[in-house]
This record gives sequence, structure tokens and C-alpha cells, in this order.
Amino acid sequence: MEKRVMTDSKRRKGLMAASALLGGVLLLSACGGGDDGAKGGGDGGDSTSQAKADEAAAEKASEAQIKITPKDGSDNASINNAAKVTVSKGTLTDVSMETASGAAVDGEISADKKTWAPSVQLERSTTYKITATAKDSDGRAAHENASFTTVSPANSFIGNFTPEDGSTVGVGMPVSINFDKAITNKAAVQKGITVSSSSGQEVVGHWFNANRLDFRPEDYWKGGSTVTLKLNLDGVEGASGVYGVQQKTVTFKIGRNQVSIVDAKSKTMKVTQDGKTIKTIPISAGAPENKTYQGRMVISEKFTETRMNGATVGFTDDDGKGEYDIKDVPHAMRLSTSGTFIHGNYWAADSIFGNVNTSHGCVGLNDTKGAKDPNTEAAWFYNNSIIGDVVDVRNTGDKTVAPDNGLNGWNMDWAAWKEGSAV
Repeated sequence: MEKRVMTDSKRRKGLMAASALLGGVLLLSACGGGDDGAKGGGDGGDSTSQAKADEAAAEKASEAQIKITPKDGSDNASINNAAKVTVSKGTLTDVSMETASGAAVDGEISADKKTWAPSVQLERSTTYKITATAKDSDGRAAHENASFTTVSPANSFIGNFTPEDGSTVGVGMPVSINFDKAITNKAAVQKGITVSSSSGQEVVGHWFNANRLDFRPEDYWKGGSTVTLKLNLDGVEGASGVYGVQQKTVTFKIGRNQVSIVDAKSKTMKVTQDGKTIKTIPISAGAPENKTYQGRMVISEKFTETRMNGATVGFTDDDGKGEYDIKDVPHAMRLSTSGTFIHGNYWAADSIFGNVNTSHGCVGLNDTKGAKDPNTEAAWFYNNSIIGDVVDVRNTGDKTVAPDNGLNGWNMDWAAWKEGSAV
């Protein structure tokens, strides 16, 4: 076997070569921070190579720029129109939206493929994820995604309004809105609500309290007119940290002008349309110890039959039970929140109507049990009345019904009504 002997000269040359190789490895694996003047190998150095790589990547990237709103990580987002995807320098090819649990949300890309929006209203207090893809004129794809959470019920308010969209109501029907949270920024909320009439009547809002806002004109609505309610409350701060979510337009029709005048002294009711009496009906109002409220009252509910228990309105016997409990009061129409009705009465003698006031405060009309006889006075009045008709009660000897007791703001003069506006 041949024995190789390394001389000192060869050993030194080998160490120098290894040292040079190790230095090269260290140089190639270093991450910045070096001398700007230092150069690499013969390819022009690392900075030149990186610049070429960046340039090549830029040439391959799509020019399409996708924008998703709300921005990623947002909370308290609107449930109406906050979610949207838009693209510039390109067209959308695919957009998907789903809840955190994976439930898909329907949406639609516009005809020009520039925008996308959900086609349904979002839910409150829900997290959504949007994923979008677009392409530029060269067909290069761009991608974007975002996640956001909608406003929670605790941080939002809604207004429950009457009358209903598409309904036909009487000339006395106000627009009444009851908010589910107390409103402290009344001016901002009222500015987000408009009520207008095709008749051109001036319509003004009045705050009864922090939760209720009613709108009406100075005089009754014009018969045959159309009233439009617009709620533009989305994002309006009604109280500290509490925002509106509604964005809605409601229209309703005003029917014929019907006002019925109840005279407790003569014990009659004159039903008028457009100022002309079309029928006179004998009635029985509240007894002297239980007088009926006076004032202009608006029919707010109608029941073919309903139960009336005296205990619910403070009429109780010594045992705490109601002085009366009638389970099938026919043809009943509510006039106040506190329990004033105009209704049919089958349990009293026919002779009292037009002659004696005997009720606990309601206005009674002659009727039969079961509400099935269309020929009674009560049935006629019920069938010829609609929600929003006015019943003007006079000469009872009692106080005038409070304007906020039911839909009865007509018992406040116009100057006082306007003073209750926050705008």
C-alpha cells in the first residue's frame, strides 16, 4: 500500500482553501446589514439578483385591485349596506360570503362585474367572511379576503312603526314610532326620518318621551292622499355607542274622511264622512261614577270578539277580582292604551242605548252575542270603520284623554306639538 505523506506546505494550502470555502458559505447565507460596497460573485451580487426577481414578480402580478368593505377586523358593521366588494383595473370573477359557521350568504356581481353586494339583509351580532377573486385585462388573477362582525343588538336600536306598509287607514292615523332603546340624540334620529304626504301638508314630529316619536300634520290627513315614511337610520348614533340599523321606505293610503262624534249627553253618535252625517247611532257611554274620556281618539285596533276583564284596568271587587270579566265582547275597537273601547254590548237591555250611560268608561253600541248578526248597530259601525278613523267623544264631564294615551296626539294644539320636535 502506498503511503501518502502531506508536507507542511500542502497542509497550509488545504487549510487556506477550506477557510476560503467556509467564508463563501457564510457570505452567501448572510441576511443584509453588510457593506453596501461589498459585491458578490460574477453575477452582479445579491442586490442585483433581488431587483431582477422583484421586477419579474411585478411583471407577473395582476393589475386588478380589489377593495372589500367593511375593512378586515371591523365590528359594529351595518346589517344593510356595509358589505361590498369593488374592483378597479379589472373585473370580478368570483365572490363568496359566509358566516363564521359556514352558512353561505347570497349575493350578486353587477352586470359590469365591477361590484358585488349581498342580496339579503345581514343578521346582527354575526361574523362574516368575504373572499373575492378578480382578473385584469391580461387575465391575471388577484385575490382578497376580509372578515367583519355586524352590530350587536345591545349596540343598536330599531323603531317599531305603525301603520303598516301598503295599508289603507283613516284620516286620524299618525305615524307612530316606538324605539327599543332610549334615544338621547333625538335630533340626529329625527333627521334620519322623513314623513311626507302627496297632499303637500306640512308634517312634524313630536317626541312624547325617549322612546316614542309621532308624526302628523296640523289637521287630519287629506282623504285619498298617500303618505310616505322613510327611515334612514342606518349608522345613526341614537345614544352613546348605540346605532340605528333600519333603512326602509313605507307608504300607506289615506281612505275616506270618516269622523264619528259621540255625544255622551244626548247619548248618540253621528257618523260623518267628508263632513256629512251618514248615520246616527244610539250609544251608552260611561256611567257618572266611571265617565268616558273626552277628546279625539283614533281607532288603533279592531277585534271581532275580545275578552274584557275589569282587573286589567283597575276595576276590582274586594276580593281583587275584576268587577266584570266578559270573554266575548263583540265588535270591539280600541281608542286608548289604557283600555277605552267602542264596542258592541249584548248583555245590557236594548232600552239603555240612547237613554242611559252605564259603562265603566267605554262607548257601547247595541249588539248580539257571537258577533254574527250584521244588522246590529255595532256590526254596522265595525264593518264601516278602519284603523285610523277618528272617534270624537264630547260632553262626558271627564278630562280629555292624554295625547300619548293611544294614537291621540290630535288633543294637543299645533304650537305645542311643534315644540316637541327635536329638529
